[in-house]
Amino acid sequence: MTARYAIYYAPRSNDPLSVAASQWLGRDAFSGANLERAPVEALSGLDLDALTASPRLYGLHATLKAPFELHQDQTEAALVAAVKDFCATYRPFSADIAPMALSAFIAFRITSSPTDMQALHEACVRAFEPFRAPLSDADLARRRKAALTPLQDERLVAFGYPYIFEDFRFHMTLTGAVPDEALRNRIVAALRDHFSASSGPHTFWGLSLFKQEARDQAFKIIQQSAFRA
Repeated sequence: MTARYAIYYAPRSNDPLSVAASQWLGRDAFSGANLERAPVEALSGLDLDALTASPRLYGLHATLKAPFELHQDQTEAALVAAVKDFCATYRPFSADIAPMALSAFIAFRITSSPTDMQALHEACVRAFEPFRAPLSDADLARRRKAALTPLQDERLVAFGYPYIFEDFRFHMTLTGAVPDEALRNRIVAALRDHFSASSGPHTFWGLSLFKQEARDQAFKIIQQSAFRA
């Protein structure tokens, strides 16, 4: 099966946020190793493996350019070089982050002005589009199971993902869906305490290139590039 790539934001491997989130998710996206989860006493009795099953496949990340197969005229080496070149044109920026609910999910979200992140997302969507192969009919059908607007469907075809530009919401996912509001609020409170040392001002320092060898495998970080402008 063809590999997929994605342009994500992820903290450096030695960032306390990255370490704490990898332990929470039970997997290190840098090495691919499964990790022993640190206990969260406030969530005792919950199946944390099930709660984190979906985000564990990706590792802590925020989507800037959604997963894509490489265009037939491109190579992984060219993509790696393009990420480095792109990062040379950007400066690091800071914003406050904290665990919050996003619909039924819980994620780290920006709690201050998201302007810089919004601009970065839009630039990534466009800059790396030449590397994306067109979506297969199966992928189009899968995405269209959601109730897309005509504009979202147009963007799905044009850019490979429907929730971009004004529909973009920065988030680094920490859980799967938690439909029960009371339970969701309990988990948010516990995670705010658990990640208290990592919440607040955060420096967005660069881009991460993730790779998924096959659709039934987890994503791994294969390159990180710092903003150098």
